[in-house]
Amino acid sequence: MGQFTKNLTKTLLSNGDVKELFRQQLETAINHILQAELTALLSYDPYDRSGFNTGNSRNGQYYRLIDSEYGKLKIAVPRDRKGHFHNHLLPAYSRRQDALETTIIQLYSKGVTTREIADLIEKMYGSYYSPSTVSNITAQVTKQIEAFHQRTIKANYVCLFLDATYLPLRRDSVQREAVYIALGITSVGIKEVLDYRIAPSENAGVWSEMAEDLKKRGLEQVQLIIADGMVGLQPALLHAFPKAKFQRCLVHVMRNIGSHVRLKDREAILNDFKELHSATDVTAAHKILNDFYGAWGKSYSNLIQQLKSIENELLAFLSFPPAIRQ
Repeated sequence: MGQFTKNLTKTLLSNGDVKELFRQQLETAINHILQAELTALLSYDPYDRSGFNTGNSRNGQYYRLIDSEYGKLKIAVPRDRKGHFHNHLLPAYSRRQDALETTIIQLYSKGVTTREIADLIEKMYGSYYSPSTVSNITAQVTKQIEAFHQRTIKANYVCLFLDATYLPLRRDSVQREAVYIALGITSVGIKEVLDYRIAPSENAGVWSEMAEDLKKRGLEQVQLIIADGMVGLQPALLHAFPKAKFQRCLVHVMRNIGSHVRLKDREAILNDFKELHSATDVTAAHKILNDFYGAWGKSYSNLIQQLKSIENELLAFLSFPPAIRQ
């Protein structure tokens, strides 16, 4: 698993700042492109012996801070000894900040092809580079991305955890876009990012496509799927993995509860429901839920009926070892 996917896993599991993670990734991507620009000028890679005695070489770098939608970026601008290198990325960034941010984030989207990425970068650079040079720059950026999205996946994971978070991407009329993330959890509780993609909003169709794509890349068996209760999501996922049990994400359930109760009751009712996390087995969980129903049934009868209707999906995780539940 690459460093970005490790960081993404850690951020998601700790309820960290995904926006900051993408700021770091944006910063890294811009720095990689600048290095690729200098390589295009010099016509040889760093430490390549073919570049010796060519009359020009790399000569360190200087730093600039630039603003972005995700925060300040520390950019290392490379230099050559003859002073011929004049990067065109940062001036374009200053003029068209939103467009560039959108482009870089799109590079990490499953649906963007290499040719489309090349077109986007070519528009960004204007007429500064030939198509072949744009292709070389694109290859520098997309190599790791394509390898990640095309890699073979293990055949078996105990759990498949699916969630979406929103990032601010000001593109046309869309203010935010959903980042879909699929985590696999092994039998010993190790969590791995299996795939991710970006779409204007969260919908069951995208999750269904991701599940089918994971199967094509080698995923054969999943015992438990954890996701929210979006309409159409459960049947779509169980069609891909018919032997799996379905578990409602308890964080999403709690958010839904909080949005349907009076403010004065919110803290107490959420604390009561949170007791479900401490249940050691199904019997203990049923007792916690029954106590919860009894305490709040008169005040919120409709909400309690909704929870009763999905009770099996609230407790499916208890059939699995503690390492999987964490």
